[in-house]
Amino acid sequence: MISFEGFVLEDSGPVYLQIMRYIRQGIAAGAIGDREEVPSRRALSALLGVNPNTIQKAYHMLEEEGILQSRSGAKSYTNVDRDTIERIRREQLRSETSAWVKAMKQMGVSWEEAEALAEELWTLEGRPDRDA
Repeated sequence: MISFEGFVLEDSGPVYLQIMRYIRQGIAAGAIGDREEVPSRRALSALLGVNPNTIQKAYHMLEEEGILQSRSGAKSYTNVDRDTIERIRREQLRSETSAWVKAMKQMGVSWEEAEALAEELWTLEGRPDRDA
């Protein structure tokens, strides 16, 4: 079953989008695979302390994307093949990088400064080199 132990509710952005992002990032990172059970809507609602309708909205949208598969009265599972995983990974990388680039530009950071910062943070995060 997918664990939400690492999920941190942020102040910004709708909760249902944060839940979707958490699941999509887990898939992109390989931490969540195909046919993994997701917590019930009621259980996740209680765990996160949010309205069950919020969980329902996140799950419904993931179902529309084909990432979750649910049947009435039955457990819900992830539904991801290699192509779906690669698509999600590309989308997540693009989305996260785009947000970072926009923030850097809004602060007036030059490309050279942004590149140096990215390299510094990459190293601090324990990555052996930036080409890996």
